[in-house]
Amino acid sequence: MVVRAQAKYVRSSARKARLVCDNIRGKSVTDARAILAHTPRAVARDWSTLLESAIANAENNHDLDGEDLVIKAVHADEGPTIKRFRPRAQGRASKIRKRTAHLTILLTPKN
Repeated sequence: MVVRAQAKYVRSSARKARLVCDNIRGKSVTDARAILAHTPRAVARDWSTLLESAIANAENNHDLDGEDLVIKAVHADEGPTIKRFRPRAQGRASKIRKRTAHLTILLTPKN
C-alpha cells in the first residue's frame, strides 16, 4: 500500500526543495516532522504541509495509523518558470526567472 500526496506550483526552485527532501528520505513520519520543524529553509514549511496532507490521506482513505508510516520516496521536480523583466541602465532590460516546483511524497506502512 502506497499513499501519495503532491503539491504543484510551489514558489521555490526545485534545487532548493531537493536540499530539504534529501534530509527526510527514508525516515519515519515522526523523525521527518522533527527534521522539517527544525530546518531553517522556507521550503521546509511546504514539505511539512505536504507530509501532513499525505498522513491525512493515509488515515482517511486507507485506514492506516499515521504514526506507523515511513517515507518511501520524496522528490521535487521542476515546474513552469514565470518570466518577468526588470529595467536596467540605458533602456535595457534583464530577465527575472521565478521558478516553481512540483513536490511529491510517497508513504508506506512500517513492516
